Amino acid sequence: MKILHLDTNHPLMIEQFAELGFQNDEDYTSTKEEIEKRIHTYDGIIIRSRFSIDAKFLDKATNLKFIGRVGAGLENIDIDHAKSKGIFLASAPEGNRNAVGEHTLGLLLSLLNKLNKADLEVRNGKWYREDNRGFELDGKTVGIIGYGNMGKAFAKKLRGFDVEVICYDIVGGVGDENARQVGIMELQQKTDVLSLHVPQTPETIGMINDEFINGFQKPIWLLNTARGKCVITSDLVKNLKSGKILGAGLDVLEYEKSSFEDMFDEHNMPEAFDYLIKAKNVLFTPHVAGWTVESKEKLAQTIVDKIKERFC
Repeated sequence: MKILHLDTNHPLMIEQFAELGFQNDEDYTSTKEEIEKRIHTYDGIIIRSRFSIDAKFLDKATNLKFIGRVGAGLENIDIDHAKSKGIFLASAPEGNRNAVGEHTLGLLLSLLNKLNKADLEVRNGKWYREDNRGFELDGKTVGIIGYGNMGKAFAKKLRGFDVEVICYDIVGGVGDENARQVGIMELQQKTDVLSLHVPQTPETIGMINDEFINGFQKPIWLLNTARGKCVITSDLVKNLKSGKILGAGLDVLEYEKSSFEDMFDEHNMPEAFDYLIKAKNVLFTPHVAGWTVESKEKLAQTIVDKIKERFC
């Protein structure tokens, strides 16, 4: 089999595929259009997020047997069209779920204790103790939306705290010893901290909007290590201003697929994002919740194992 690697990954991937007798070709610079001209010669593709694998691309990949997406989701692939052609799709949520669980917990504790704000102030010669009085996690209810690999990993990390953990998922029977599955009404009645762990689908895009936020009985802390488009930024800002959202930890943004750096030109900055970057109760990370030294290796190994099991 011939495999085309479109993004750099852990070297174990190419090494192990070579050991299995696969031919590995690497192309990290050609345009999508250039690759389309020769994709028919390949049996497999390995990609992260370099570009979308749409129907047009798949129609040109006449010999394609599998796509390995080195990440948790498959949203940059036309899944239905690929499956209609019998193409095997392999993602690797198992590879970075622990990293996401740890990162989400880090965001939460940093928010509750105002660590980013306090750190910046001390570095600037300010010693504001009362203004940096934090909140304890114990005694609170953590609500998780999406109880798959990532949601379960975060719930597991919460076991050392005196908290109630509840989860909501469109799939029934996913609750376990770390989280009790509930309906949406109970989630909104009890939650103090809301954490998103859903894939990007037509149903989840824009799900965290003004109406949904105001359905919660109490003010909440919001964590998003899932997908940026799940949260409507302007509605998030509205509820930060009103106090309905006490603070937000955001590893992903609605805007990140556009040129992020260009937004910092004064003429391009969305008003809502301008508010967020100035807010002291908002903590950002650049889509790195699953981006650790360890997860890089585990993601690659997961893809190799799935393809090996299917084709060897």
